[in-house]
Amino acid sequence: MSGQSNSGLVHQAEGQIDDLLGHEFEHEPVPMSARRSAFSVTMVWLGFPMIITGAMTGSILVLGMGFKNALVAMIVGNLIMFAYVGALGLIGTRRGMNFALIASIVFGKKGYVLASGLLSTLLLGWYAVQTGITGALISSTYGLNYVAMTIVAGVLYIGITFVGVKGLHYIGLASVPLFVLLGVWVAADAASTTTAAAIFGYAGNNGVASMSMGVGLTVVLALFIDAGTVTADFNRWARGARASLFATFNAFPFANLVAMLVGGVMTAALAVPNANPFGVDNMFGYMNGKQLTWLSILAFIFLYANLGSVCSHCLYNAATGWSRILGTNMRLMAVVLGAIGIVVAAGNVWAFFIQWLSLLGILVPPIGAIILVDQYVLRAEARAEADWRAKPFIAWGIGSLCAFAVENLMPGLSTAISAAVVAGIVYGAIARVESATEKVARPA
Repeated sequence: MSGQSNSGLVHQAEGQIDDLLGHEFEHEPVPMSARRSAFSVTMVWLGFPMIITGAMTGSILVLGMGFKNALVAMIVGNLIMFAYVGALGLIGTRRGMNFALIASIVFGKKGYVLASGLLSTLLLGWYAVQTGITGALISSTYGLNYVAMTIVAGVLYIGITFVGVKGLHYIGLASVPLFVLLGVWVAADAASTTTAAAIFGYAGNNGVASMSMGVGLTVVLALFIDAGTVTADFNRWARGARASLFATFNAFPFANLVAMLVGGVMTAALAVPNANPFGVDNMFGYMNGKQLTWLSILAFIFLYANLGSVCSHCLYNAATGWSRILGTNMRLMAVVLGAIGIVVAAGNVWAFFIQWLSLLGILVPPIGAIILVDQYVLRAEARAEADWRAKPFIAWGIGSLCAFAVENLMPGLSTAISAAVVAGIVYGAIARVESATEKVARPA
């Protein structure tokens, strides 16, 4: 009796918080009356990829490929992301469902747990990675305690996520103008030390290009392939297809490309031998390297606001997914998962950034490709009926195995693209064969 009473009090408290901050619709479609404006959904997306980590990724690409090839990888990769994320986002807008609800239609009412649980856990890992990067950069730059700065960052980011989709909107309003202002200044100031010809002619770290176009594309795609796959968590709030696509376009290619170009132009212009984008050779380090008190203070605020944007988005996705799986409230899961992420961040997991991208390139793209084939080609109006659906899992496994083979046997190709294409084709083929078999077996 006491347990039932306590449970009732918890649900009552959750309901009161939802009334105050807004219902997050973890377990049901977002009704049209609760949808948000095109500007709000755009700010949610715009504030996600326009981050310092994107600039670091741009630096890595330029160091590994040279500026010209890196620029091609950035543009092509971001256009692919727009097609992929935009198409998945339209499903969320049309049905009003978050990723977990859509996955339950495709993978089954119980099977979705594997897809949603994997992505939600990976996104929690991204929250920990970005929180760790915040603490590490603050600690190395200002000589402050790493663990303390990581905890401060983590708690701040939990607070933003707790507010819900409104919080993502507000952090975007703070983060985006800061990045545009400081990012453009950093790129322009670095470029002023050399010529445009030297920037475009930059051949890579110490004059050596060691990264193929396929790997470069995988790096671009993998940076946001997990969040892009669960895009329905954001785009379900859009009122129509036009608003959904506009919001997605502002993320990919616009915001993500801008962020990558800031890092890429800076790296090519400065041409620092053996540059370390995760150390001091990034826009944050560049600003503090000017040794101007006002700029250092602004850089400090910028870092927390900017990485606070990506961290709160990742934690929101993770909390939305796990709240659906566990049948609880998004805000409760944000606090619980956020605390776990802070603990993990203190262990310097952000140092495994490249390995994380490689893992995502193998496991995640097949999920999105299967959902696209299912919802656009095979079963557009399907509902969640079966507990488990075997066909998508078979296609997922084959797509991931193909990507693993590509990574080890044909490293010059893109694992992310290979995984998605193969999984989508296999899923469609299995469904077609099964349909043809049923027609043959059906009595006249």
